[in-house]
Amino acid sequence: MNRLALRLISFHVLFLVLICNLTAQNKQEFTNPILAGFYPDPSICRVGSDYYLVNSTFSYFPGINVFHSKDLVDWKLIGYVLDRQEQLNLDGQGVSRGIFAPAIRYHNGTYYVTCTLVDIGGNFIATSKSASGPWSNPVWIPQINGIDPSMFFDQNGKAYILYNSIPPDNKPLYDGHRTLRMYEFDIENLKVVGKEKILVNGGVNISKKPVWIEGPHILQRDGYYYIIAAEGGTSDQHSVVVFRSKNVDGPYVPYKHNPILTQRHLNPKREFAITCTGHADFVQTELGDWWTVFLGCRPYRPYEEGYVNTGRETFLAPVKWKNGWPVINPGKEKVQYHYPLPITLNKEDIEKQYSGNFTWKDEFDKEQLNRDWMFLRTPHEQWYSLTTRKGYLALQLRSETCAGNMNPSFLGHRQQHLCGSASTEIHFIPKAQNEKAGLLIFQNEKHFYFLCKSIDENASVVQLYRSGDNADSSSQMELITFKKLSEDQYRKKLDLKIEANGDSYSFFYSFKPNEWSLLKDSVDAKYLSTKVAGGFVGCMYALYATSLGKPSTNVSYYAWFEYQGNDEVYK
Repeated sequence: MNRLALRLISFHVLFLVLICNLTAQNKQEFTNPILAGFYPDPSICRVGSDYYLVNSTFSYFPGINVFHSKDLVDWKLIGYVLDRQEQLNLDGQGVSRGIFAPAIRYHNGTYYVTCTLVDIGGNFIATSKSASGPWSNPVWIPQINGIDPSMFFDQNGKAYILYNSIPPDNKPLYDGHRTLRMYEFDIENLKVVGKEKILVNGGVNISKKPVWIEGPHILQRDGYYYIIAAEGGTSDQHSVVVFRSKNVDGPYVPYKHNPILTQRHLNPKREFAITCTGHADFVQTELGDWWTVFLGCRPYRPYEEGYVNTGRETFLAPVKWKNGWPVINPGKEKVQYHYPLPITLNKEDIEKQYSGNFTWKDEFDKEQLNRDWMFLRTPHEQWYSLTTRKGYLALQLRSETCAGNMNPSFLGHRQQHLCGSASTEIHFIPKAQNEKAGLLIFQNEKHFYFLCKSIDENASVVQLYRSGDNADSSSQMELITFKKLSEDQYRKKLDLKIEANGDSYSFFYSFKPNEWSLLKDSVDAKYLSTKVAGGFVGCMYALYATSLGKPSTNVSYYAWFEYQGNDEVYK
């Protein structure tokens, strides 16, 4: 064998070694966000080697998702705290109202979730012996005047509940002036006891007029009580700050190097930015390492500053303690898309559907609806079925619309990537112009696009609508474009697809698998961003059927739904 061949073999072996090392290195890292898409306000607790995490769900039902993990990275949706009609009635609520900022804690065999149901009942606590449920009906806590309640169980056996509240004497010194307050809590009778105490007034430095101190949690470490809280509002000025005291009721001293997490000082137009970081909760692993979950946003790179369609997502970062204070993301300014794994487990690869690039498909072949589907507000009747036609999801056409404030025939799946698609196969024979069924990309009642099959002037059509300015009724939708179908296509199955590409959506239809016809390209996605639409939620792809305010007995059938996400940062 000549020297050239030996060199080639040596190079080949070296190249394979490098590939193997890179693969091994990649397997030792995780990808942020750990929960992609609209999963804001995370709260976490550990029970032995198990981790449980909850998020805000606002006016989607069921309320308060509960995730389980063994390694803080791979999560499984195991249930909801509020999954029964008597627990949560969201009638009349705007999409960004409802469930605000739950917190989960565990103590002596019982799980506790505290939360705020804004505009309806106020603050409540729910309990369960299992994190997967069933959970109790909400127990209301009327003494709490505020939001974001969180339980704290002291090592001395006492329990407390703390929260965001009004300024002292309800006399704000400036717009956004708030306080953090606390009651002792009777966990046997689930009610506050004693007097309310103010722990933090305004924020880190009230002379600088800090706004919206909120999302507080208390933890104990080395003889100190630490308050972890959000400050600066939930947009690009969002941050995490910390205070400590030798006594649970204060006085609390702010860390001189606050905030311990923010991205507001970085170039907002940087590549692959993560912004709006805040609303954190801490957890310690069995090995003693500390980590934090927090919310953040991923604006699309070519967008102008601040446009976000995927909503506020759940991120994970390491925490180190330095001179008695916690430091998030130590040694780095930017929140990273990849960190070393917190916990390494010997396990088989699990199906990814919350982090990184992935494909998720539902063929509606199970007896129960997949837990990842979300209703828009509380359903009061059974308008969907997995048994009417085997292997299909049946949606009854009803008068309720997604532009109203009740529960339409709407099943939503979060947009979890800036670039990707949602597609479905629909079997639907419309009988009137008001009967429409198809695929929706939805941000709120006045900001959505609807790709549907219908009829117009006795002809079958594929239509693309945009929510109108007078969106109290979906009959006010604006028709963007349509395609008239042939007579033989009227009864045929139809595939529909919405494709996201950062700042635009494209809409397709097909009568043959993977032979897509473009209906409309490059439709403005910024119209569905939180910067334009407002509110606290991200976009949802939804299977949606409506008769636009009129009675109907018609039914649409969906054979499958497929979601694909392929963001450039994960390639």
